Amino acid sequence: MLRLLHIDNYKIHKHLRLELGNLTVLTGLNSSGKSSVIQSLLLLRQSYQQNVLNEGLSLNGDLLSIGLCRDALCQMADEDYMSFGIDGGHGLSTWRWDASDGVLGKDFFSLLQGPDPKMLQESSLFTNNFQYISAARQEPSESYPLNTNMVESRRQLSQKYGKCELTAHFLYHFGVAKKLSVLPGLVHRAGESAELLAQVSSWQRVISPDVVVTPEKGDKSYSLKYAYEIGGDTTPAYSAINVGFGLSYALPIVVALLASERDSLLLIENPEAHLHEAAQSELGMMIARAAEAGIQVIVETHSNHVLNGILMASKRFEEEGIGIDRNNVKLYYMKKAADGLQSVAEEVKIVGDGKIDHQPEGFFTRQDADMTYLLGF
Repeated sequence: MLRLLHIDNYKIHKHLRLELGNLTVLTGLNSSGKSSVIQSLLLLRQSYQQNVLNEGLSLNGDLLSIGLCRDALCQMADEDYMSFGIDGGHGLSTWRWDASDGVLGKDFFSLLQGPDPKMLQESSLFTNNFQYISAARQEPSESYPLNTNMVESRRQLSQKYGKCELTAHFLYHFGVAKKLSVLPGLVHRAGESAELLAQVSSWQRVISPDVVVTPEKGDKSYSLKYAYEIGGDTTPAYSAINVGFGLSYALPIVVALLASERDSLLLIENPEAHLHEAAQSELGMMIARAAEAGIQVIVETHSNHVLNGILMASKRFEEEGIGIDRNNVKLYYMKKAADGLQSVAEEVKIVGDGKIDHQPEGFFTRQDADMTYLLGF
């Protein structure tokens, strides 16, 4: 697992050092640097997949497109380099790229200094034990694409930009054809078995009661059907376009968590999208359980309900041994520094009983402020 991330002179991050846990939660205002943290890891993976990481950093590709070097370089940079560093438990691996004036109009940073490539082979950031679930996920559709290489060989939910457009193919292949079993720590007791498809439906019911999801294979594509079990009866199956957006947006997260092996790495943006507050909380608890089971998750969220789900999971772990050990969680509130041009990450610690050690100004405090105004206090 990744235990440390260094970022120097990338976008809003002049100098950032983050300790990472089994679960790392990034919160904060818009444009405070949360996405840039995830982008730093995606840029490393993208360059590795393009076989150029030993030469430089590729800003545009299948995972993300940043633009030109001037778009990536921190406005407050005092040095003529940009640098990322990761520590997966075997020491810090650091890349430093040329960011002098002559490269700013290019879309590729040339490498000045880098680690031994052999040190990277075991990191999930560079293997198939990785998923990126972006905020801009695939919307509901009558059909979804087939991609044998990306799904069956590389175990990916996405072909481009973390859209998770291959979720139907993935769920059919690993849930129906391969009957993959999920990690013991993620088995929902209501499931008919520990197999992926049964567990996906069980966890989806936590998010949307009574729902049953079934992937179907066509000649050149896949589809998702949703039915509801009510009072012992099952409704007809509906196409994804005829049920709520929330089901389609949550499904890739549920599938990714349940299909991952230990020491996998998942990057998740805005898990709360299109979900009711109760479903957001349940999904937060599920993410926490996955992290405790040995899957590393880095999640960016604006939802106090997702956060509360994680805090409840830490309390439940203390009381019942189910959830997540608070020592395995790193929680950060990201905000702009006084100059307004660079980011600061303030750690918020879980101290026990699901409580935090302090509440930074702006850290999910808006509801209290709104209610104070409405109630006239």
